[in-house]
Amino acid sequence: MLTSAGKTYEITYLDLSKSSRKIAETRAKTRGLTGISFHTGSLLDAGQYGPFDYIDCCGVLHHLPEPQLGFDALGAALADGGGIGLMVYAPYGRAGVYPLQEAFGALLTGSPRDRLRRAKAILARLPEGHPFKRNPHLGDHQDSDAGFYDLLLHSQDRPYTIRQLAETLTKAGLEMVGSPQAHLYDPAPLLGDPGLLVGMDDLTRMELAEKLRGTIKTHVVYAAHNAAGRVARPSPHAIPHLKGVTGSKVADVIMKKGILPVTLGGEKTELPVSAAAGQMLRHVTGRADLTAIARAAELDPVAFASIWNSVSADLTRFGLMYYSTLLKS
Repeated sequence: MLTSAGKTYEITYLDLSKSSRKIAETRAKTRGLTGISFHTGSLLDAGQYGPFDYIDCCGVLHHLPEPQLGFDALGAALADGGGIGLMVYAPYGRAGVYPLQEAFGALLTGSPRDRLRRAKAILARLPEGHPFKRNPHLGDHQDSDAGFYDLLLHSQDRPYTIRQLAETLTKAGLEMVGSPQAHLYDPAPLLGDPGLLVGMDDLTRMELAEKLRGTIKTHVVYAAHNAAGRVARPSPHAIPHLKGVTGSKVADVIMKKGILPVTLGGEKTELPVSAAAGQMLRHVTGRADLTAIARAAELDPVAFASIWNSVSADLTRFGLMYYSTLLKS
């Protein structure tokens, strides 16, 4: 992405797995990419290679023997004003996984192939009422042997509730500053009575939503040293992007239906969007900033913001819109 955008960069790849590193290096070479240094090592040593403006750590921290040390290492390696994108497992959406992990860990020995064969045979004999078999949100074990092994035979796997994650980040000198899945942590649509949330702080609301939903398998969040971190928000020179769809396509749907249908994780939602906002979205190209979009809509900044900020909030909390200056000329 950075190469296509014509931006200068330095990327550090750090992984314990030599096999994963080999694959990553081959992919980079095939694409003619440069500016990437590859290292085999632990993320606990990230500070040796930093500081970093941005750190991506997906699906790793929850597998460490002492995860807090991993969070601490990333926090220490992050540059001032930088940000971290991370994913860790969550417990409620993975109902049934952890009892089976413990049982298989106590029962099965031998080579990975032998453990896999025996675990599959045992799983087939379990009653259909087992929480794991009744969980419709789990499918990795059906996709591949690697998926089965990672899900049910992993020797180190610690899930986090959203509160536990927030507390762990705090210990590392970090705090959550956003999520591309923010809609999952809003309990209001599940309650019907907004009065129930009066006086409740943001983290408690997120915690409540996680418990009410019961379907969140992973937490995907952004973290920074402080709340003034690097999560971009609407401003005159911010450039909005739509994920996986063009602005004209979104506008056409809105103009026809008056709503924007959204399906994420099997959940269907209909976002009401005004015709005026729909026409504004038609001008989202990934290169036009909000000032240019307001000009195209023939609106002054105040009138534009009164319409735009609402639709922007809806789309960003569903991970459908984000802001970046990467393609700004």
